[in-house]
Amino acid sequence: MKIRPRTHALRYAAASVASLLLGLAIAPLHAKDATGMAPIDAYLLDRTAEINLARSAAPASISKDATVLVLTRTGYETAVKGTNGFVCYVGRGFGGAPDWPERWDPKILAAACDNPPAVPTMTALLKLRTALTLAGKSDAQVMDRIKAALKSKEIPPLGAGAMCYMMSKNAYLSAQGEHNMAHVMFYVPTKDGTTWGANLDGSPVIGGNYWYLLPGHEADAATLPPISVFLVATSTFSDGTPVAPHPM
Repeated sequence: MKIRPRTHALRYAAASVASLLLGLAIAPLHAKDATGMAPIDAYLLDRTAEINLARSAAPASISKDATVLVLTRTGYETAVKGTNGFVCYVGRGFGGAPDWPERWDPKILAAACDNPPAVPTMTALLKLRTALTLAGKSDAQVMDRIKAALKSKEIPPLGAGAMCYMMSKNAYLSAQGEHNMAHVMFYVPTKDGTTWGANLDGSPVIGGNYWYLLPGHEADAATLPPISVFLVATSTFSDGTPVAPHPM
């Protein structure tokens, strides 16, 4: 399948969150894989700056009443307790797909805001993976712990209606292209995007598997609950500023 420039950029954006996130199948990568994690301080932000960046993921009508997480040396903690069920945070590259070449880049700052149906599963997965990674656990140990949490229902199965806002003007989602793209994501408990028309010529929907970014992990993905991520670009950033048009 021919990869359109806009599609290419969206797939890189998806890779950074909630990966990052996200395990989407993409064209051959151009970024070099970092050899390992940088010192933890390289990933930490000023607390107020991180709160503001996290809130910028969604329109203020949503984020002003959302819970906000900030990254610490041991994982995410609640900085602001919200009232509307949404949870906003700034994802780092190591919070998502373990085979993403940019996972260790400290510049990755993926502002995201999960809606209430996404929080029990998707936000929980992000928090668990992040905490385990900061604790020095290997990728295999992280996946074993995630599988155990899913099996025991410590992290519940993905429910209907789960989605995420990633519309920040100041996010940095990838070293590729323009580094950022305003979009919304939908998390769906399905193996592929056939019923969404994802990745088809002319379709605005980009989709892929949540668990791994690159091909070759089919056996590993088969041991995990099916989760697909579908992205649709938005015409404005969260503050209403128009997004510059991207070449098709």
